[in-house]
Amino acid sequence: MFVITGITGRVGAIAAATLLQAGQPVRAVVRSEEKGAAWRACGCEIAIVPEADDRAALARAFAGATGVYVMNPPNYDAAPGYADTRRRAEASAAAIADVKPGRVVLLSTVGAQVTEFNLLNWAGIYEAALSATGVPVALLRPAWFMENATWDVPAARERRFDAYLQPLDHAIDMVSVRDVGPTVADLLREDWSGVRKIELSGPRKYSANDEAAGFAAVLGHPVEAVAVPRDTWDAVFRKQGMRHPEGRIRMLDGFNEGWIDFERDGTERRTGRVTFESVLSELAARG
Repeated sequence: MFVITGITGRVGAIAAATLLQAGQPVRAVVRSEEKGAAWRACGCEIAIVPEADDRAALARAFAGATGVYVMNPPNYDAAPGYADTRRRAEASAAAIADVKPGRVVLLSTVGAQVTEFNLLNWAGIYEAALSATGVPVALLRPAWFMENATWDVPAARERRFDAYLQPLDHAIDMVSVRDVGPTVADLLREDWSGVRKIELSGPRKYSANDEAAGFAAVLGHPVEAVAVPRDTWDAVFRKQGMRHPEGRIRMLDGFNEGWIDFERDGTERRTGRVTFESVLSELAARG
């Protein structure tokens, strides 16, 4: 039995579908029966975990599993100190230590090893907690998600979008969820001992200018990436409703300045096949 948390999200849904298509049994972890209905119809067992820091409910969901996929519910406006992340990580680790599933795959992130304050510090908290359980753990660190460009589609239709990845020609590693999900499914079916770190990137690096060119190709008109001045970010993010924009700002600084990157030493590297151009085409087609 393979247990998938976050199954209503993009990566979890793809991982679960991949396993089901391979004839593997899947237990879907959801917050309510209603959210699990579609997955029950697909043949999944359903485990209800109303809150991600509920150790007892997590232990019941993980019990008897050959492999468990764990992810941290995203919080893009986390308060400094990451108290919510610490509670969730501790609960997941305790549940895993209680019932000892065969193996665990954590959806971590590029830059998880970075200790300087930024929005991705949650990953180091989760990695440390799960690595101490004594269960075989794979720390999957994907690059920047190509699908983050979803937010830029409406603006690209109007021929220009705001870019926070700068300089505009600065390329970084990116990867599609269409590569991340199957990688999760693959890792869940592998055997190992101890802790593994797997860094996952796409076929090549991409920049904000590459995104603009990709949108231009699929939309049939010129598209420009416009660099948002760094000194306006705090005000812009607060206007969008954020209360704690410092972590997001420092994360963007990390990608732009190069100190958020793959660790490389002591890690495994995997490369996906999905291109940014194909992702942008799919996003534009959805409207």
